[in-house]
Amino acid sequence: MTEEYRALMDNHTWDLVPRPPDANIIRCIWLFRHKFNENDTLQRYKAWLVVNGKCQQVGIDCDETFSPVVKPTTIRTVLSLAVSGASQFTNSTFATYITTCGFRSTVSDTSLFVYKKGHDMAYLLLYVDDIVLTASNDQFLTNIIALLSREFAMLDLGTLHHFLGIQVKHKDGGMFLSQENYAANILSRAHMEDCKPSSTPVDTSPKMSATSGELLPDGTHYRQLAGALQYLTITRPDLTYAVQQICLFMHAPRDPHFQFLKRVLRYLKGTITYGLRDNLVSWSSKRQATISRSSAEAEYRGDANAVAETSWLRNLLLKLYVPTRKATVVYCDNISAVYLSENPVQHQRTKHVELDIHFVREKVRIGAVRVLHVPADFQYADIFTKGLPRHLFNRFRSSLCIRPSIAQTEGVY
Repeated sequence: MTEEYRALMDNHTWDLVPRPPDANIIRCIWLFRHKFNENDTLQRYKAWLVVNGKCQQVGIDCDETFSPVVKPTTIRTVLSLAVSGASQFTNSTFATYITTCGFRSTVSDTSLFVYKKGHDMAYLLLYVDDIVLTASNDQFLTNIIALLSREFAMLDLGTLHHFLGIQVKHKDGGMFLSQENYAANILSRAHMEDCKPSSTPVDTSPKMSATSGELLPDGTHYRQLAGALQYLTITRPDLTYAVQQICLFMHAPRDPHFQFLKRVLRYLKGTITYGLRDNLVSWSSKRQATISRSSAEAEYRGDANAVAETSWLRNLLLKLYVPTRKATVVYCDNISAVYLSENPVQHQRTKHVELDIHFVREKVRIGAVRVLHVPADFQYADIFTKGLPRHLFNRFRSSLCIRPSIAQTEGVY
């Protein structure tokens, strides 16, 4: 607590002034947690002094508030680039002073800062007051830390091994990202630490109904677990579809929905040590906002969403000074949708489709994107859209590099 208070004073976090008449007093509270080393041994005790936000009145005590929060996709992209090029990571406390040191915020993600001068390059990811910093060489990294430390009270935690509840393990020039401790906490909150594991998170039966079964007397516990599982998908793409289905019924959860959630937790129990290895950086599973008149149209809309995401990623890589030289390949298992991406003549079948999704054709025309057909048995995206048989689910999961922890698989790869 003393160290935290001293840091607040050193950084001039507030100014002490006389209390204005009739001013609302906003209480502060202390939060405490344990910080762990890479081998899960206790590193230190951490304390935060925070404002009790529920005591504030919007428009009187505060206006619109904002904290810089980097996108998970940006985090995974930078980590992937660092594995293949940069030499070291560190994480520290951060303030807006960074822009005066030569860093520039990127348009693709305003919480990502990039520095480039000659052969020196550095990336900085900002999440509220924590950062991940990587540089092209150790000396340059040390210089940046020293520069920031002269202006602010900062703590260098060395090589990255924990960030936002994500455990990072370094092995053979790669990284393994997992949330094992966080997953164990979810099971504990659900009182399912000793449950029987399930081999898949979803069965192959039709989707759940919003009206079948008894309403839960209190949906708070359901919603809390669903929200916790959402954050777990940062390193567990195999849970994406199941979590998306769970979240459809958060407004009025029923008994079948809670049984479905318990199956997801049983799957989590059996795969609690699993995480993400290698270069998978972005994925999504959500319902389309409009109703399509054919499966080809629905697939074409899915292609448009994929092309939009890859266009954003290409721009992000450009800002990171790693431009892509080749076309992005988008695989689709619907031949008609592949034809739609290349052929602008099919007016009868596509004249009702909004013009904005036809930007796919423009990307194909200029050579930035190629849309190719892929057989359904090799369409890995199906793991995000439907329940799959065990053998197919396991194969797709493995292809996405979702595997047990490095310690458990040493000698296998």
